[in-house]
Amino acid sequence: MFSESVSEEALRQDFETLTVSKRLVRSVSQKLRKKNHRGEGGEEDKVRGVSLKCLTLYGRGGGCKVGADTGEELGDPSYRRRSSASEEGKVYKSICGIEDNNFDCFSYGVREKFWKKNNRKDLDLEESVRNSRMHIFLPDDILEMCLVRLPLTSLMNARLVCKKWRHLTTTPRFLQMRREGSCQKPWLFLFGAVKDGYCSGEIHALDVSQDQWHRICADILRGRFMFSVASMQDDIYIVGGCSSLTNFGRVDRSSFKTHKGVLVFSPLTKSWRKASSMKFARSMPILGISEVCSDFSVIQSHQNRHDRQFPRSRVGGVSDVYEDPHRLSLRRQYRNAFDENGPSLLPNRRSYKFIRQRSEQANMKGCKRFVLIAVGGLGSWDEPLNSGEIYDSLSNKWTEIQKLPIDFGVVCAGVVCNGMFYVCSENDKLAGYDIERGFWIGIQTSAFPPHVHEYYPKLVSCNGSLFLLSVSWCEGDGQIGRRNKAVRKLWELDLMYLTWTEVSVHPDAPMDWNPVFVADRNLIFGVEMFKIFGQVLDFFTVCDVSDVEMNWSHISRNHMAHELDASSCMTKTMAVLHL
Repeated sequence: MFSESVSEEALRQDFETLTVSKRLVRSVSQKLRKKNHRGEGGEEDKVRGVSLKCLTLYGRGGGCKVGADTGEELGDPSYRRRSSASEEGKVYKSICGIEDNNFDCFSYGVREKFWKKNNRKDLDLEESVRNSRMHIFLPDDILEMCLVRLPLTSLMNARLVCKKWRHLTTTPRFLQMRREGSCQKPWLFLFGAVKDGYCSGEIHALDVSQDQWHRICADILRGRFMFSVASMQDDIYIVGGCSSLTNFGRVDRSSFKTHKGVLVFSPLTKSWRKASSMKFARSMPILGISEVCSDFSVIQSHQNRHDRQFPRSRVGGVSDVYEDPHRLSLRRQYRNAFDENGPSLLPNRRSYKFIRQRSEQANMKGCKRFVLIAVGGLGSWDEPLNSGEIYDSLSNKWTEIQKLPIDFGVVCAGVVCNGMFYVCSENDKLAGYDIERGFWIGIQTSAFPPHVHEYYPKLVSCNGSLFLLSVSWCEGDGQIGRRNKAVRKLWELDLMYLTWTEVSVHPDAPMDWNPVFVADRNLIFGVEMFKIFGQVLDFFTVCDVSDVEMNWSHISRNHMAHELDASSCMTKTMAVLHL
């Protein structure tokens, strides 16, 4: 009996011990859970150099209140129970696995309030320091004067500093100041790059002053080829083009779609927008762009006569266009040419339609009014077009203009010079479209510059003069055994006497059948690309027409076309801007 009572007493003590252990484990686990919940705040406090657990709080009578019952003062009567449980929990080190020898100086909720208050002060201090470092305390007008003088590459990097600088350098006022400034440099933009048979849509930009190439991604042009470009002020207009229907992105002429849409690219802001679409789809149209006055009138003419001829002008002498200051004789000839046909032969001809706009709207936002003319090109069925249309930047509309006669031939080049849109054909004919009066004029020169049939002539305009580049055979100067060679010559047209004069010879051999020449101010830029020995090479040259000798020079020795396909030689096009 005695042994049984002893065993029962031992079992009862073991049971009580197990019960107390479970209760203590439960209380310690709850405390650890709360400490882990607030652990991140404590770690951040240590990093910031603020120890919230050992910070002393002083009461009215002085002395640290670590041992005081702060929980009861804040209305937490269960503080004593949690404190005693934590003291007992220190014995069960092997069960908990964590030993905490620190004292919590705050009751529940006080530490979080203290941390938020000090953390807010730290954040405000850091923000003020950061703002003082990033922002230069300069007035906006002085800051604009500094930024407007930066090169384009530096200006693009300056926009990444802060939102204020980005907004300040993209306002219409800033762009107008930069446009009228004297720190602009010429930039060449090459379009139509083809890689691995696909139209990459990349634009290669050359900073002529620094001889540095930059690559601009233009996904909006991906898969588009055989388009034409023209530049005006700070924008580049991409007109027409083709895209493959079966293999998107590839240069495929077997099944393609011809576009009539117009895109506008602004290099200063790296932005794209859409302009009004043409009335007819065209690929490789001949473009001409010119500024016009505020009261300009767009003349719309519908005419179905294809046997119409140009008004006559004397060969080798002074044309009626230039000998008559008021052009009365020319207008009289033009009117008589239609009177001879009679109204019965032109049933669908309508009178001219004049569209006049308000002059106050022409200078809105500091933008000048201009017109863009598109003539010729290839239609939707790959047929040559002799029609044309004109775009007014103020009304954002395209209007049809007179068609070129069939016997004029296929238009191969064109440029605007002194308010006249000059075009030349494969048949060595020259014509001009009077932008203000809205009709074509036949121009007969003394002798058209000779050229090789496979190389079409190119027209450019510089400083109010009209130039033509053509490839012709050069004689061997009578030397025996010396073979003839082809050279590219630069010719200038005397607009008064209508005579061509050779003014310069291009230094490079004409290896490219489709070179591109563009002019801006007094400079003529040219690009030639061709494939030789399995590699595509490119040569960029420039000619200063203000120089007496008019010599050509190379401006880029860094070939960027080595990674392009040979088809880029036919799809390339170029524009020049002063930025």
